[in-house]
Parts: sequence; structure tokens; C-alpha cells
Amino acid sequence: MTALLASVGRERDIDAFEVIFRHYSPKLRAYMAAKTKDAQAAEELMQEAMMSVWKKAAQFDPARGSVSSWIFTIARNLGIDAHRRRRPMFDADDPAFVADETTPADVEVERRQDAENLREAMRTLPEEQLDILKRAFFDEASHSTIARELALPLGTVKSRIRLAFEKLRTALETRR
Repeated sequence: MTALLASVGRERDIDAFEVIFRHYSPKLRAYMAAKTKDAQAAEELMQEAMMSVWKKAAQFDPARGSVSSWIFTIARNLGIDAHRRRRPMFDADDPAFVADETTPADVEVERRQDAENLREAMRTLPEEQLDILKRAFFDEASHSTIARELALPLGTVKSRIRLAFEKLRTALETRR
């Protein structure tokens, strides 16, 4: 085999390569099939390894090892490269790995203060205005639904909402 591989390296001897191919291709295919557990991938890797043997035959040095170990080293390295290509890469932009934006502490404190100010201002509203606001904005009921449920004219519901907003606006402006 050493002489055949040397002939392929020096003279690009196709007949010598055919002998090497017939001898090693079934062994490489079996080796790759055992490593990959995939017959198609094993076939492709075997062919790729034998193409590398053809291209790199001139680089073979019999003083460093046998033909068999040289060819199987090529195959092993190609298998490792193929595995790395198939393995999913870490995607730093994957939403599962992106940290949620944290709200700055001063903004969070300001939001809490605003919410507390709104709750305090809502406590100062007359009960009929507070009830209509809650129905309209927390229960998401339409003005006509509120009017029907409370047996009030639609204009009265709208007036109470407008009056409640004015009182809230005034109360919130004085708290700032």
C-alpha cells in the first residue's frame, strides 16, 4: 500500500488509487457508520476522505506511520469537522438567552409613586364616578353597556367619566 500511495502522490496513478480505494472504502464506510450512526453521512464522509487521500497522497510520509493510520486519521478529522458543522451553534440573539431589559431603579420608583398617587386620587372621587371609571377602564365595558347596567342615560355616564378625569387630573397635578 505504501508503494501504491507513493505512486498516486508522484504520478497521479489512477490504477494505484483504484486499488487503494477498493481496499479502504468499505473499511472507512463502516468506520464512519459506527461514528455517525447514519449510512448516508458515512458514505459522504468516506468519499470525502478518499478524495483527500487522492489530493494529499504526495504528503504521505511512510516514516511517520502506515498508510492505514494516515487514511484513518484523515477520515477521523473529516468526521470531527462534519460533527462540528452539524452541531447547532450558540445563537446569542435567541430570545431564550437574551436577558430581559431591566428597568432602571429611578424609573421603577417613579412608576410606583405614580401608581400610588393615582390610587390616592381615585379614593377622593365620589362613589358613582369611581364605579363608572372602574367599569369603563378595568372591566373594559362600553359606555352604552354601563348606561344600561346602571339604568342611567348615556350622557350621564359620559359626564361622570369626564368629571372624574378632571378631578383626577387636578389631584395628580397637585401631588407633583
